[in-house]
Amino acid sequence: MEELLHSSKEPFVAQRAVMSGLLQKAKNTEFGKAYGFDTIHNFKTFSKRIPLATYGDLKESIERMRSGESNVLWPGQIKWYAKSSGTTSGKSKYIPVSQDSINSCHFAGGRYELAIYLNHRPDSKLFEGLGLRLGGSTVLEQHGLSKSGDLSAILIQNIPTWAEFMSAPSPNTALMTEWEEKIEAILDEVIDQNITSFWGVSSWFLVLFNKVLERTGKNNLLEVWPNLELFAHGGVNFVPYENQFRQLMPGNQVTFMENYNASEGFFAIQDDPNHEGMLLLLDSGIYYEFIPMSDFHGTESNTISLEKVIIGMEYAIVITTNGGLWRYILGDTVKFLSTQPHRIKLSGRTAHYINAFGEELIVSNAEEALQNACEIHQCSVRDFHAGPIFMEDASCGAHQWIIEFEKTPKDLKAFTHSLDQSIQSLNSDYGAKRKSGLVLGPLELVIARDFLFHDWLKLKGKLGGQNKIPRLSNNRLFMEQFIALNRRLDVPV
Repeated sequence: MEELLHSSKEPFVAQRAVMSGLLQKAKNTEFGKAYGFDTIHNFKTFSKRIPLATYGDLKESIERMRSGESNVLWPGQIKWYAKSSGTTSGKSKYIPVSQDSINSCHFAGGRYELAIYLNHRPDSKLFEGLGLRLGGSTVLEQHGLSKSGDLSAILIQNIPTWAEFMSAPSPNTALMTEWEEKIEAILDEVIDQNITSFWGVSSWFLVLFNKVLERTGKNNLLEVWPNLELFAHGGVNFVPYENQFRQLMPGNQVTFMENYNASEGFFAIQDDPNHEGMLLLLDSGIYYEFIPMSDFHGTESNTISLEKVIIGMEYAIVITTNGGLWRYILGDTVKFLSTQPHRIKLSGRTAHYINAFGEELIVSNAEEALQNACEIHQCSVRDFHAGPIFMEDASCGAHQWIIEFEKTPKDLKAFTHSLDQSIQSLNSDYGAKRKSGLVLGPLELVIARDFLFHDWLKLKGKLGGQNKIPRLSNNRLFMEQFIALNRRLDVPV
């Protein structure tokens, strides 16, 4: 906790120390020698000499590392690789997870989160029960001398003994491959245990929780686990699910804490459960740079350091990690809510947007608009996807949404209008093109059958873990698959 407080009070000192430490440790690697790490002493040289990278730029080096080569991007041999969902590209990425990253980033982030919570709730009885973890549904695959799989599987393999004793379900159940069988096995183990906390991706917990109530016949989770007090969640935007979780855990007994934890690292934690925003972790082996989205040009972009970020502006995150990712464009976008200390919120993805007509609709706009419409019409959503309907002949274009409702609005036409109006109010470019009526027509809504998105992920072999539905797409690839599956037709996946 002292380290966290110190880095928050001296953020720029902490980040300069992280950059220096990463360069020093990796200076004798193949990558470090190629870019002269031993002569880089400041951000200006760092950002000019080392190129920005995507996964494709580092893929060849990572494949060599997976095959057993040492000292390529990071000192020594890296044994573990987190296999990403590959939702947007259809191709999996293998993110190197070094022992340094496991200990001083991923596990450190978890320790910080726990410390913040206990500081917030000094009367906590968290350790009198078990923490229910809900991770990925993949086993680890052997590749030469390395192993790859969901990050949660890697962390379970490396979890300290004391933490394992405080966790449920058992490792064998937690690592089960078949998601639906795994859910049932988890329930078999934990229904009668004293569960005091939940840790995992909120959207997948919703599936588990509904199964719990179905099996037990209880009205809410506190009737099943009366000592429940913490829900530590991350992975997806919590806003579309919050009302449902509040109903499942009514009252003020349970504290909700958001985290920003990905295969590449543990980046941020909600340090005040009563306020929005997550505290950026600045001393966990990750050096941050930021690209204003207004000037985003992929690897040709110019970055700024933490010292120059501005509250309210949207940035693409660039990370350098103690797993060997050098100036890596993560793909996530954030906004800073404060700079004393540095608190962020996730705003979307650099690749998840709709800009087919110059409207530049990003995920945060879409999710906020959907939340607004749901509040107006007293409904709730399980999942959604949106994409363009392209102009054809003399017809204008439009946005098409396919939504799976948890609670369907009484008036779908009015809901669709509210959603369209909310997007216009949040996105002036969309509003301008809707106003003229020549470029964009009214939003079109498709009602998804129950479990459509679950079935789509199942067909993809991506049930569970960090896998999630792409919110927005600038083409109709996903939309056509969803619509076809919605009619219960076979679709190529």
